[in-house]
Amino acid sequence: MAWRSSGSSNAELVENLRKNGVFSNQRAYDAMKAVDRGDFTSRDPYEDAPQRIGYNATISAPHMHAAALEYLQNHLVAGANALDVGSGSGYLTVCMAMMVGQTGTVVGIEHMSELVELSTKNIKKHHSEMIENGNVVMIDGDGRQGYAEKAPYNAIHVGAAAAGVPKALTDQLADGGRMMIPVEQEDGNQVFMQIDKINGKIHEKIVEHVIYVPLTSRDKQWSHHH
Repeated sequence: MAWRSSGSSNAELVENLRKNGVFSNQRAYDAMKAVDRGDFTSRDPYEDAPQRIGYNATISAPHMHAAALEYLQNHLVAGANALDVGSGSGYLTVCMAMMVGQTGTVVGIEHMSELVELSTKNIKKHHSEMIENGNVVMIDGDGRQGYAEKAPYNAIHVGAAAAGVPKALTDQLADGGRMMIPVEQEDGNQVFMQIDKINGKIHEKIVEHVIYVPLTSRDKQWSHHH
């Protein structure tokens, strides 16, 4: 299914994703249409496939980004506070910021300082006002600890698989908030989990089986890189 959505431009890619039934709603579609994936990866940006962006990191396939925005659409509303853990290229952070608008904030947290720099540079190509106005805040840090300073969050997206759900992240979820996170199960399989906090209680639901890059420590990432 994935490769069918590839296009020759950002608009064509997003249009093809829509034709293939990836979007159920206009807002996620509009956000992806407004953010040029070509700003965030130079390698085949309009192919519906993940691409390496250096430092042993990848930018997820567009259909995975679309799925994340879809599951979070009712939480990424005007004025919302959101967290993108393992923000990598910065692409999804900007899409999330498009959805929360000028009164909202999205914190992108990434433990590779080189990627924080790269993503900031990428964002500034066409969306520098987001950084200037504080709609997007890029942080160099361990995403598994979340970012308590700006908590609680109405929406949390985690871009890399963790063994279990980091408690710091569920703690930082606002009441009524939702987190989408790939979780590695004991059998080694990965599932995409939807975690909702309702009246202080955590509700977990597996939405699909996926393959994600594991959420690692910076040292481990560098040892792979060299």
